[in-house]
Amino acid sequence: MAELLRETDKRTCYCGELSVNDIGKRVCVMGWVQKQRDLGSLIFIDLRDRTGIVQLAFDENTERSIFDTAFGIRAEFVLCARGVVQRRGSINPNLPTGEIEIIVDELRVLSAAQTPPFEVVEDSRVNAELRLKHRYLDLRRPDMQGRIIARSKISKIARDYYADNGFIDIETPTLCKPTPEGARDYLVPSRVHKGKFYALPQSPQLYKQLLMVSGFDRYFQIARCYRDEDLRADRQPEFTQIDTEMSFVTADDVMNMHEGFLKYLFREYMGKELEGQFIRMPYAEAMNRFGSDKPDIRFGFELTDLSEVVRNCGFKVFAGAVEAGGSVRGINVKGGAKFSRKEIDSLAEFVKSYRAKGLAWLKWAENGDVSSSYAKFLTEEENEAIKTAMAAEAGDLILIVADKNRVVFDSLGALRCECAKRLNLLDPFDFKFLWVTEFPLLEYSEEDGRFYAMHHPFTSPMDEDLQYLDSDPARVRAKAYDIVLNGTELGGGSIRIHDGAIQSKMFEVLGLTEAEAKEKFGYLLDAFQYGVPPHGGLAFGFDRLVTLLLGLEDIRDVIAFPKVQNASELMTKAPSAPDAGALAELGIAVVSEE
Repeated sequence: MAELLRETDKRTCYCGELSVNDIGKRVCVMGWVQKQRDLGSLIFIDLRDRTGIVQLAFDENTERSIFDTAFGIRAEFVLCARGVVQRRGSINPNLPTGEIEIIVDELRVLSAAQTPPFEVVEDSRVNAELRLKHRYLDLRRPDMQGRIIARSKISKIARDYYADNGFIDIETPTLCKPTPEGARDYLVPSRVHKGKFYALPQSPQLYKQLLMVSGFDRYFQIARCYRDEDLRADRQPEFTQIDTEMSFVTADDVMNMHEGFLKYLFREYMGKELEGQFIRMPYAEAMNRFGSDKPDIRFGFELTDLSEVVRNCGFKVFAGAVEAGGSVRGINVKGGAKFSRKEIDSLAEFVKSYRAKGLAWLKWAENGDVSSSYAKFLTEEENEAIKTAMAAEAGDLILIVADKNRVVFDSLGALRCECAKRLNLLDPFDFKFLWVTEFPLLEYSEEDGRFYAMHHPFTSPMDEDLQYLDSDPARVRAKAYDIVLNGTELGGGSIRIHDGAIQSKMFEVLGLTEAEAKEKFGYLLDAFQYGVPPHGGLAFGFDRLVTLLLGLEDIRDVIAFPKVQNASELMTKAPSAPDAGALAELGIAVVSEE
């Protein structure tokens, strides 16, 4: 039934471009059949392409062979149709082309289609795994096409902005030297150098720093990156960054440049002006107020430190946490008194996933009734002191965690967002940006008994904290900054170390011997002997950025061919076992886990 495309088959317009201004014109459209409606003497076909849908009409004046062809057409057939645009007898106000239709006088089936495993419609409720298995069909849906097209537009806006600000688009290698820090690398075996492996880049970090050493001054790339780590809703094993680096700059210079990009992006893509300078908040303040280094500031429920209030109380859960060097902190969920006891119990289960042992609570109903899980263990004065510290009043729900500081911050930071979600306070189009600055340079792993770089080993310490690198490494702050939007880290960066002696000291603090540092990063240390400009940069998570701009929650919705939770692709069934001959050529043997 399918026919070949002829030289004379030239599309004159897209389906969604037609309007009443085209009435009387002869047009040729091509696309997929959304649906066919047979009314006996009349047949209507909705033809779809990436721009929208237009109605094709066949009536008693249509040539019989064409009418018969239209009769046999089903959803997802690919058609070429010619005809004259006319005003529709029955206007469809829900369709941009709803005032017109094409009276078809020439129809060709370019490709027939089997009945698809799901209907190709907007906002499909079909199981996600089925859609991903047939992603080529899923991508035909108008909402999915709109998202991928939006991604393309945002990419162009980024390229325009950075080019206009003097950044040079430079590609860096995707076959690199494996890195010892950060997430696990994806390794690529070398056929020429048997037994040796490349790594796919986790980021272009060292290459872009070397481009600054090379004198390019401003670098930009929309870069593909790879990390072999567990997936979440906002994470994929392969992802895209808007990656930049600048020479002769301070942290303020870098933040101002990229804040400018976000304002330009919102103006050009959304027609929205972002007024004023974004909030800048040190890491310590973000943790103390919000329990998170990527706080959502669209709502309150800030943390209050109750440690001094309960330090000497008779309730062992509270007093014991403070005595052990931890803290007791709480949030006041305004309007949370409407939560039932069952809902409060579910919040207690929620914080356990963040290693909290439990959740203490006080509910002050609008009618004045007070119920609590901890009040009976405290004196009246101690209970009143907690209420005063929490600024509690009728209608409030007080939620308290007592534990190690890390657990308290993690659990309450997540809990405040969960409560806001349950109270429907999270408008995805209420965009609240802030910069989180002055991160710790290092974080200590009790499990490994050593320090790790919080960002990466090339981040510069704050000048005034350099003196503590040997004596108190945990005290050292970094010239690092993250840009946060609505509780999601959009991007991050830092001013880099450009002094070879400080870089060597950083490797030493991280537990690398001089020989190990030379073996792993010798090329960088060599470059540092030949004049290095002060430099810094930032990378945006492009997938996350597009997801948030479109008001979505899962980055898979803005990636054409994403992976699923176990890092596999359902459509192609990647990864798969390689050919035995290919393994032999590489000198690799696959050993069974058994």
